[in-house]
Amino acid sequence: MSREQLTNDIWRACDILRRDDNCGGVMEYVEHISWLLFLKFLDEQEEIFALEAELAGRSYQRVIDEAYHWSKWVPKALGSKVGDNSRRTTPEWDGDGLMKFVRLELIPYLASLNGSSEREVISGIFSDRTVIICASPYNLKDVLEIIDNIDFKNPDDIHTVSHIYEDLLKRLGSENKMAGEFYTPRSIIRFMVEVIDPHIGETVYDPFCGSCGFLVEAYLHMQKLEKTTKDHKILQYDTFVGQEKKALPALLGIMNMVLHGVRVPDIRRRNTLAENLKNVSERFDIVLTNPPFGGKENAQIQENFPVKSNATELLAVEHIIKKLKPSSRARCGMVVPEGTLFRSGAFATVKQLLLNDFNLFLVVSLPPGAFAPYSDVKTALLFFERYSSTKEVLYYEMPLPEKLKKFSKGNPIADEHFAEARQVFQQLLAHPEGKVTQEEFTNNSWFVDGKTLVERDYDLSARNPNRLEAEKLPHPSELTARILENQQKLYEMIERLHNMVSREEEA
Repeated sequence: MSREQLTNDIWRACDILRRDDNCGGVMEYVEHISWLLFLKFLDEQEEIFALEAELAGRSYQRVIDEAYHWSKWVPKALGSKVGDNSRRTTPEWDGDGLMKFVRLELIPYLASLNGSSEREVISGIFSDRTVIICASPYNLKDVLEIIDNIDFKNPDDIHTVSHIYEDLLKRLGSENKMAGEFYTPRSIIRFMVEVIDPHIGETVYDPFCGSCGFLVEAYLHMQKLEKTTKDHKILQYDTFVGQEKKALPALLGIMNMVLHGVRVPDIRRRNTLAENLKNVSERFDIVLTNPPFGGKENAQIQENFPVKSNATELLAVEHIIKKLKPSSRARCGMVVPEGTLFRSGAFATVKQLLLNDFNLFLVVSLPPGAFAPYSDVKTALLFFERYSSTKEVLYYEMPLPEKLKKFSKGNPIADEHFAEARQVFQQLLAHPEGKVTQEEFTNNSWFVDGKTLVERDYDLSARNPNRLEAEKLPHPSELTARILENQQKLYEMIERLHNMVSREEEA
């Protein structure tokens, strides 16, 4: 099958699902096609593992029982393929038979799996929620036939499906605000991965992995360095770990990883913040993540942390600090809401720990709308390493393109908007001993020494000293004058409205 035909077929499958009564929204049809792709991929991957084991003289126990293999139940729904043109024989099941099997046997079986880490990952995907299933057996059959024609042993098919899947995740992120909790714009991720620069042999961890955008981009970055069979094995089995609390993003993340080349992704279904940080056994070289913003955790969860707070974004910083290895090269790139930079109290205490134990080497302040359309929270990117305590921080304030008040769904943040940020960071790398002057940087970047941040009571806000006077806020007296003027206008409008409704009442 050509790439063009495969692309058209998968988008046709999405369209079929979108028109089904159970899959009206983008969230529903992306979920549905994801679990079908997952089962098809798993079946073909297990065939490969079984063949490898046979050639090596080893036994192999498949994760899923034979009756539930894709290659066993899908032909019963569609008929077996025969002949050069892969024509199908008459299926064993009618529409009712197919729906009964999927609803009453397949999904309950997958949700009940246990006994190994692989089975528990599958169980986590199919339990704890109502799995979206087509209302129409005819729609389901049409989509099954399309997916059954994908050859996951063919690198071209996998490459094509991975691109389409990334487009689906992007559509999910832009059309459904609920997706904001697990979708990060890829331009932001790519910049963060480039700054952190993971290498083969280092472990990469995303404690709030969502659809695994950070792990996928880290893999693609590291794959370019792959030279030997040993390198390949390390990347496949010993590098990436993600944790995700919810079933749907975990499914999307696993599928995203396998389509981009990580055949056995270590994605764990759990609440990351439920881990007791007083007894951490597993640590990592690199953390890349976008933690949940604005959430609240209960008192029981807070007991897991040295500094108590109900704010998820602050607990995430504490978690990361504890999960990074004590080695000098351990490092992190993370997204934070801007409030994390300036808030005091528990926030200041954690930031003090951060500056004392790590070198905060770069803070990037993003413009409004960077996470549009599902969040207008202004954000920043923090980059720090175990190398030493913080002596000096490079700040960069990304400007908005001309005539744009903020990024939006119609004008999203993109790779080109990070061009100057990359230039600034490369300039920093060119001076590893820190011997660099402000004159060598743009007006959107500046240095702040660690002592100044301590004197500010650990306020890490981006305060650009190079900003032109005209760009600064007006004097307070000017602002209050505008408020008074607007209040007067509002009073006059209310007075006119009052007079109008009074006249109508008199009439």
